[in-house]
Amino acid sequence: MQKIIGRIRKAIKDYNMIQDGDKIAVGVSGGKDSCALLTALAMYRKYSPEKFDIVAINIDMGFKETDQSEVQALAEHCRSLDVPLVIEHTDIADVIFEYRKEKSPCSLCSKMRRGALCNAAVKLGCNKIALGHHSNDVLETMMLSFIYESRLSCFMPKSYMSRTGVTIIRPLIYVEEGDIRGAVRRLGLPIVHNPCPQDKHTQREYMKQLIDRIDADIPHARDRMTKAIMSPEAYNLWDKVDE
Repeated sequence: MQKIIGRIRKAIKDYNMIQDGDKIAVGVSGGKDSCALLTALAMYRKYSPEKFDIVAINIDMGFKETDQSEVQALAEHCRSLDVPLVIEHTDIADVIFEYRKEKSPCSLCSKMRRGALCNAAVKLGCNKIALGHHSNDVLETMMLSFIYESRLSCFMPKSYMSRTGVTIIRPLIYVEEGDIRGAVRRLGLPIVHNPCPQDKHTQREYMKQLIDRIDADIPHARDRMTKAIMSPEAYNLWDKVDE
Protein backbone atom coordinates (compact mmCIF):
# COMPACT_ATOMS: atom_id res chain seq x y z
CA MET A 1 0.00 0.00 0.00
CA GLN A 2 2.96 2.36 0.55
CA LYS A 3 3.67 2.34 -3.19
CA ILE A 4 0.07 3.31 -3.92
CA ILE A 5 0.12 6.07 -1.30
CA GLY A 6 3.35 7.43 -2.80
CA ARG A 7 1.80 7.68 -6.24
CA ILE A 8 -1.36 9.21 -4.80
CA ARG A 9 0.79 11.82 -3.08
CA LYS A 10 2.46 12.66 -6.41
CA ALA A 11 -0.91 12.99 -8.22
CA ILE A 12 -2.26 15.22 -5.45
CA LYS A 13 0.82 17.46 -5.70
CA ASP A 14 0.99 17.51 -9.52
CA TYR A 15 -2.64 18.55 -9.94
CA ASN A 16 -3.28 20.38 -6.64
CA MET A 17 -6.12 17.98 -5.85
CA ILE A 18 -6.51 18.55 -2.10
CA GLN A 19 -6.39 21.68 0.05
CA ASP A 20 -6.82 22.40 3.75
CA GLY A 21 -10.44 22.23 4.86
CA ASP A 22 -11.66 19.99 2.03
CA LYS A 23 -14.45 17.54 2.73
CA ILE A 24 -14.01 14.73 0.23
CA ALA A 25 -16.68 12.22 -0.72
CA VAL A 26 -15.03 8.99 -1.86
CA GLY A 27 -17.26 7.12 -4.29
CA VAL A 28 -17.13 3.55 -3.02
CA SER A 29 -18.78 1.18 -5.48
CA GLY A 30 -17.60 -1.90 -3.62
CA GLY A 31 -15.01 -2.79 -6.27
CA LYS A 32 -11.30 -3.15 -5.65
CA ASP A 33 -10.33 0.25 -7.07
CA SER A 34 -12.62 2.39 -4.93
CA CYS A 35 -11.92 0.34 -1.80
CA ALA A 36 -8.17 0.71 -2.34
CA LEU A 37 -8.61 4.45 -2.92
CA LEU A 38 -10.61 4.86 0.29
CA THR A 39 -8.05 2.89 2.31
CA ALA A 40 -5.06 4.74 0.85
CA LEU A 41 -6.63 8.20 1.34
CA ALA A 42 -7.52 7.36 4.94
CA MET A 43 -3.90 6.31 5.56
CA TYR A 44 -2.50 9.33 3.69
CA ARG A 45 -4.72 11.66 5.73
CA LYS A 46 -2.85 10.76 8.94
CA TYR A 47 0.34 12.53 7.86
CA SER A 48 -0.81 14.67 4.94
CA PRO A 49 0.31 18.32 4.93
CA GLU A 50 -3.28 19.15 3.97
CA LYS A 51 -5.95 18.73 6.66
CA PHE A 52 -9.10 17.26 5.16
CA ASP A 53 -12.12 15.10 6.00
CA ILE A 54 -13.36 11.98 4.20
CA VAL A 55 -16.79 10.40 3.89
CA ALA A 56 -17.45 7.23 1.90
CA ILE A 57 -20.57 7.12 -0.29
CA ASN A 58 -21.93 3.90 -1.75
CA ILE A 59 -24.63 4.14 -4.42
CA ASP A 60 -26.95 1.17 -3.96
CA MET A 61 -28.37 0.60 -7.43
CA GLY A 62 -31.17 -1.60 -6.16
CA PHE A 63 -29.97 -5.01 -7.37
CA LYS A 64 -31.71 -7.63 -5.25
CA GLU A 65 -28.74 -9.97 -5.80
CA THR A 66 -26.33 -7.72 -3.87
CA ASP A 67 -24.73 -9.73 -1.06
CA GLN A 68 -25.59 -7.86 2.13
CA SER A 69 -22.87 -9.65 4.07
CA GLU A 70 -20.34 -8.06 1.70
CA VAL A 71 -21.94 -4.64 2.28
CA GLN A 72 -21.66 -5.22 6.02
CA ALA A 73 -17.96 -6.10 5.65
CA LEU A 74 -17.45 -2.82 3.77
CA ALA A 75 -19.20 -0.91 6.57
CA GLU A 76 -16.96 -2.54 9.17
CA HIS A 77 -13.88 -1.66 7.14
CA CYS A 78 -14.97 1.99 6.98
CA ARG A 79 -15.38 2.01 10.77
CA SER A 80 -11.86 0.63 11.14
CA LEU A 81 -10.59 3.55 9.03
CA ASP A 82 -12.62 6.06 11.06
CA VAL A 83 -14.50 7.05 7.92
CA PRO A 84 -18.31 7.38 7.94
CA LEU A 85 -20.12 5.35 5.28
CA VAL A 86 -23.31 6.67 3.68
CA ILE A 87 -25.34 4.25 1.55
CA GLU A 88 -27.55 6.06 -0.94
CA HIS A 89 -30.41 3.76 -2.01
CA THR A 90 -31.67 4.18 -5.59
CA ASP A 91 -33.82 2.37 -8.15
CA ILE A 92 -31.28 2.76 -10.98
CA ALA A 93 -31.28 -0.98 -11.76
CA ASP A 94 -35.06 -1.05 -12.19
CA VAL A 95 -35.08 2.10 -14.33
CA ILE A 96 -32.44 0.75 -16.70
CA PHE A 97 -33.31 -2.93 -16.95
CA GLU A 98 -37.04 -3.11 -16.13
CA TYR A 99 -38.59 0.15 -17.30
CA ARG A 100 -36.32 1.32 -20.11
CA LYS A 101 -34.95 -2.15 -20.99
CA GLU A 102 -31.71 -0.61 -22.25
CA LYS A 103 -29.72 -2.79 -24.64
CA SER A 104 -26.57 -0.71 -24.10
CA PRO A 105 -27.09 0.53 -20.54
CA CYS A 106 -23.57 1.52 -19.46
CA SER A 107 -23.61 5.19 -20.49
CA LEU A 108 -26.99 5.91 -18.90
CA CYS A 109 -26.07 3.93 -15.80
CA SER A 110 -22.85 5.89 -15.41
CA LYS A 111 -24.67 9.21 -15.68
CA MET A 112 -27.35 8.18 -13.17
CA ARG A 113 -24.81 6.84 -10.66
CA ARG A 114 -22.67 9.98 -11.03
CA GLY A 115 -25.76 12.15 -10.52
CA ALA A 116 -26.76 10.23 -7.39
CA LEU A 117 -23.21 10.47 -6.05
CA CYS A 118 -23.02 14.23 -6.66
CA ASN A 119 -26.39 14.84 -5.03
CA ALA A 120 -25.38 12.82 -1.98
CA ALA A 121 -22.04 14.62 -1.75
CA VAL A 122 -23.70 18.04 -1.89
CA LYS A 123 -26.20 17.05 0.82
CA LEU A 124 -23.29 16.01 3.04
CA GLY A 125 -21.50 19.33 2.52
CA CYS A 126 -18.64 17.88 0.46
CA ASN A 127 -16.76 20.14 -1.92
CA LYS A 128 -14.88 17.33 -3.67
CA ILE A 129 -15.54 13.80 -4.92
CA ALA A 130 -12.70 11.29 -5.27
CA LEU A 131 -13.13 8.56 -7.90
CA GLY A 132 -11.08 5.38 -8.24
CA HIS A 133 -9.91 5.63 -11.87
CA HIS A 134 -6.36 4.30 -12.21
CA SER A 135 -3.74 4.53 -14.99
CA ASN A 136 -5.21 1.59 -16.91
CA ASP A 137 -8.57 3.41 -16.97
CA VAL A 138 -6.82 6.47 -18.42
CA LEU A 139 -5.56 4.53 -21.42
CA GLU A 140 -8.76 2.54 -21.91
CA THR A 141 -10.84 5.73 -21.90
CA MET A 142 -8.57 7.38 -24.46
CA MET A 143 -8.71 4.33 -26.73
CA LEU A 144 -12.50 4.08 -26.42
CA SER A 145 -12.83 7.72 -27.40
CA PHE A 146 -10.37 7.33 -30.29
CA ILE A 147 -11.93 4.21 -31.79
CA TYR A 148 -15.65 4.64 -31.07
CA GLU A 149 -16.07 8.43 -31.00
CA SER A 150 -13.40 9.74 -33.44
CA ARG A 151 -11.98 11.88 -30.65
CA LEU A 152 -8.73 12.11 -28.72
CA SER A 153 -10.22 12.65 -25.30
CA CYS A 154 -9.91 11.44 -21.72
CA PHE A 155 -11.22 12.40 -18.30
CA MET A 156 -9.20 15.00 -16.39
CA PRO A 157 -7.25 14.35 -13.17
CA LYS A 158 -9.18 17.24 -11.61
CA SER A 159 -12.33 18.90 -12.95
CA TYR A 160 -14.78 21.44 -11.54
CA MET A 161 -18.51 20.82 -12.02
CA SER A 162 -20.10 24.25 -12.17
CA ARG A 163 -23.68 22.97 -11.83
CA THR A 164 -23.07 21.42 -8.42
CA GLY A 165 -20.01 23.36 -7.29
CA VAL A 166 -18.18 20.08 -6.66
CA THR A 167 -14.68 19.24 -7.91
CA ILE A 168 -13.94 15.71 -9.15
CA ILE A 169 -10.47 14.36 -8.32
CA ARG A 170 -8.84 11.10 -9.39
CA PRO A 171 -5.89 10.41 -7.05
CA LEU A 172 -5.15 6.94 -8.52
CA ILE A 173 -4.20 8.10 -12.03
CA TYR A 174 -0.52 7.14 -11.52
CA VAL A 175 -1.37 3.75 -10.00
CA GLU A 176 -1.46 0.59 -12.12
CA GLU A 177 -4.36 -1.83 -11.78
CA GLY A 178 -2.00 -4.69 -10.96
CA ASP A 179 -0.68 -2.81 -7.91
CA ILE A 180 -4.24 -2.25 -6.71
CA ARG A 181 -5.14 -5.89 -7.20
CA GLY A 182 -2.10 -6.98 -5.23
CA ALA A 183 -2.76 -4.55 -2.35
CA VAL A 184 -6.40 -5.62 -2.07
CA ARG A 185 -5.35 -9.27 -1.92
CA ARG A 186 -2.57 -8.72 0.62
CA LEU A 187 -4.67 -6.56 2.94
CA GLY A 188 -7.84 -8.61 2.54
CA LEU A 189 -9.89 -5.52 1.67
CA PRO A 190 -13.66 -6.12 1.43
CA ILE A 191 -15.19 -6.37 -2.04
CA VAL A 192 -18.89 -6.02 -2.87
CA HIS A 193 -19.30 -8.04 -6.06
CA ASN A 194 -21.22 -6.42 -8.90
CA PRO A 195 -24.41 -8.32 -9.83
CA CYS A 196 -25.00 -6.23 -12.98
CA PRO A 197 -25.75 -8.54 -15.96
CA GLN A 198 -23.56 -6.32 -18.16
CA ASP A 199 -20.48 -6.71 -15.97
CA LYS A 200 -17.47 -7.93 -18.03
CA HIS A 201 -19.52 -7.62 -21.26
CA THR A 202 -18.83 -4.01 -22.21
CA GLN A 203 -16.81 -2.05 -24.76
CA ARG A 204 -14.46 -1.11 -21.92
CA GLU A 205 -13.81 -4.76 -21.12
CA TYR A 206 -13.08 -5.42 -24.80
CA MET A 207 -10.67 -2.46 -24.85
CA LYS A 208 -8.95 -3.76 -21.72
CA GLN A 209 -8.36 -7.12 -23.41
CA LEU A 210 -7.19 -5.44 -26.63
CA ILE A 211 -4.60 -3.36 -24.77
CA ASP A 212 -3.45 -6.49 -22.92
CA ARG A 213 -2.86 -8.20 -26.27
CA ILE A 214 -0.97 -5.21 -27.67
CA ASP A 215 1.19 -5.05 -24.56
CA ALA A 216 1.91 -8.77 -24.80
CA ASP A 217 3.03 -8.40 -28.44
CA ILE A 218 4.93 -5.13 -27.91
CA PRO A 219 6.72 -4.94 -24.55
CA HIS A 220 6.13 -1.67 -22.65
CA ALA A 221 3.48 -0.53 -25.16
CA ARG A 222 0.98 0.17 -22.37
CA ASP A 223 3.47 2.35 -20.49
CA ARG A 224 4.41 4.29 -23.64
CA MET A 225 0.78 4.93 -24.62
CA THR A 226 -0.12 6.07 -21.11
CA LYS A 227 2.94 8.33 -20.98
CA ALA A 228 1.87 9.91 -24.27
CA ILE A 229 -1.50 10.87 -22.78
CA MET A 230 0.20 12.45 -19.76
CA SER A 231 2.80 14.36 -21.82
CA PRO A 232 1.01 17.15 -23.71
CA GLU A 233 4.33 18.70 -24.71
CA ALA A 234 4.83 15.68 -27.01
CA TYR A 235 1.56 16.17 -28.93
CA ASN A 236 1.87 16.67 -32.68
CA LEU A 237 -1.67 16.76 -34.04
CA TRP A 238 -3.14 18.35 -37.13
CA ASP A 239 -4.74 21.77 -37.14
CA LYS A 240 -6.31 23.43 -40.18
CA VAL A 241 -4.87 26.78 -41.22
CA ASP A 242 -7.34 29.67 -41.34
CA GLU A 243 -7.49 31.31 -44.73
